[in-house]
Amino acid sequence: MRVFVKNLRGEPLMPCSNRKARLLLKQGKAKIIGYTPFTIQLQYATGETVQSVAIGVDSGSKYVGIAITTEDKVLAKGTIELRQDVKENLTLRATLRRSRRQRKTRYRKARFLNRKKREGWLPPSIQSRMHNQIHWIEIFRSLLPSPKVIVEVGKFDAQKLKNSDIQGKEYQQGDAFGFWNTRYYVFTRDHYTCQICKKKGGILHTHHIIERCSGGSDMADNLVTVHEECHQKFHQGTIKHIFKKPKQYKETAFMNILRLQIMNRLGCEITYGSYTTPKRKELRLSKTHYNDAIAITTPTKLQEYEQSGEFRIKQFRKKKRSLHESTARKGRKTKNTTAKRNNKNTPKVHGIYLGDKVKVFGQVGFVTGFTGKMMYVQDIDGHYLQNPSKSYKQVKISDIECIHHNNNWLFLQIS
Repeated sequence: MRVFVKNLRGEPLMPCSNRKARLLLKQGKAKIIGYTPFTIQLQYATGETVQSVAIGVDSGSKYVGIAITTEDKVLAKGTIELRQDVKENLTLRATLRRSRRQRKTRYRKARFLNRKKREGWLPPSIQSRMHNQIHWIEIFRSLLPSPKVIVEVGKFDAQKLKNSDIQGKEYQQGDAFGFWNTRYYVFTRDHYTCQICKKKGGILHTHHIIERCSGGSDMADNLVTVHEECHQKFHQGTIKHIFKKPKQYKETAFMNILRLQIMNRLGCEITYGSYTTPKRKELRLSKTHYNDAIAITTPTKLQEYEQSGEFRIKQFRKKKRSLHESTARKGRKTKNTTAKRNNKNTPKVHGIYLGDKVKVFGQVGFVTGFTGKMMYVQDIDGHYLQNPSKSYKQVKISDIECIHHNNNWLFLQIS
């Protein structure tokens, strides 16, 4: 990955090599103004010669591929991993707030029917992923001189994916059309037969294949017919049965929303996978997110593809903000009713903050927690970095070398 460069006025120039950046910093001709990604600013006047640069973005619901190319060179390529826990955290917060009303805590007045959603409102989980994709596109755009931005989006017909023969007014009629409700449709579809013991008759129930607490829906595809007795034994664990999991269409819905948001909020070109795949095969690139992003920019040839490094960006939760918990943490000496926010969430220890990029035992990792005067350090894949001669995961502060602070993004350059 090249080093991004800005001139004296803070305007972006063409990226330079790592070696040239080291020489400029050593000679005092440049200074560091950013680490994620690494950016320097020149301390002397220079020419304004630039090349045509393109930013390719392979958008997705979990991973986003980004590539910066010229006509024949790949200046940078990498993958961004987005958070997937926003909905679960909001659900947990709502659960804790409701349970507080039955515990000995300060009274929290119930709020309902007094909130109005603003125009253009999106669910927080979708809003988070959409905002962060646009956020990184804007960051890389601000580091390059007049780049051309091309984003690959998806356009899906979820009804067509479920039923390839659907047409006309059938789009307005769901699976349970003509039945009293979804429950009776499921019974009829399964011929009033228990899908565990395969027997008919008796008291029947509809069972969620993917439980609601695990993100399952009330759609007919996620429901099966079971006897009352079999249903009870299944949840008690006395009998076991493996149901065929239904297809999920959450990603297709997200991609449809993202396509419209990018078209409305970004002044960029739009492309689709049907155009990207042939170009990637023509360039003889393997199937990865950043290789798709390279193909999106449609370079004529690749002279320096192997020489360019890869970067990885991963979003993490900076801090747990719940005021109280339903159960006390292990080892806590005070009750939840008297616990204070500032005592529960340690922001730093000896100048090292949560999420900071550090070096320990020759490896690069990120601070994920504190315990007394020791810390937990993990790599970008979530594996603990620990002293090989010790059995515990904590690392002493004396063994840690801080590289730089982070906000809520882990940024790792892979050479």
